[in-house]
Amino acid sequence: SILYKEDQAGFLAGYAAVKEGFTELGFMGGLSVPAVIRFGYGFVAGANHAAEEMDVDVNVRYTYLNSFNPDPQFTTMATSWYNSGTEVIHAAAGGAGNSVMAAAEQAGKWVVGVDVDQKDESTSVLTSAMKNLKGSVYDATKAVFEGEFPGGEILNLGVEVEGVQISADFSRFETFTEADYDALYADLVADKDGLASNIPNDSTVEDISTVDFSRVTVEFIE
Repeated sequence: SILYKEDQAGFLAGYAAVKEGFTELGFMGGLSVPAVIRFGYGFVAGANHAAEEMDVDVNVRYTYLNSFNPDPQFTTMATSWYNSGTEVIHAAAGGAGNSVMAAAEQAGKWVVGVDVDQKDESTSVLTSAMKNLKGSVYDATKAVFEGEFPGGEILNLGVEVEGVQISADFSRFETFTEADYDALYADLVADKDGLASNIPNDSTVEDISTVDFSRVTVEFIE
């Protein structure tokens, strides 16, 4: 089995959003399942790391939609968030993310996509917190043919094998650069000052407001 360190993917995206200058963020998860919880925790942790570097304070609204399907009520909720100050929402919500994108388009605000590069799905997608599905499937297939695939093992892929990333297209950023991203990625790979190992990723705790962040205030909405 191949699993991914979603917390690291979320971290990269949250860092990028704050480095871009956004301080009013949102997270909308589909169901509060482990992978989604890890995306959210990482997103907030990455935002916090950037906020520490920039000496700014960040607010995050955070909720689970209890669905991965599109629904007009999710567009309505996202619209209310955008209209009351939220600048970018990380939608780790499958098809429900398209409902958030619709709200972002109407409001002229931003979305962070999930799993794959979703920029072609909406002009509102700033970047995406991605699993390197294509690369890891290629590597696994190659290992099978070379007789080196570790059958029966669970592989949990993160930055150390380029298993997670954000979109390689930086054209929708005005401030955050590819050089900024490369520097952060290298720090995560090296686990500089515990950067990767200290990302909270206890996927049994869905209420992130129980976690203490130095520069991020989380409003957990049930």
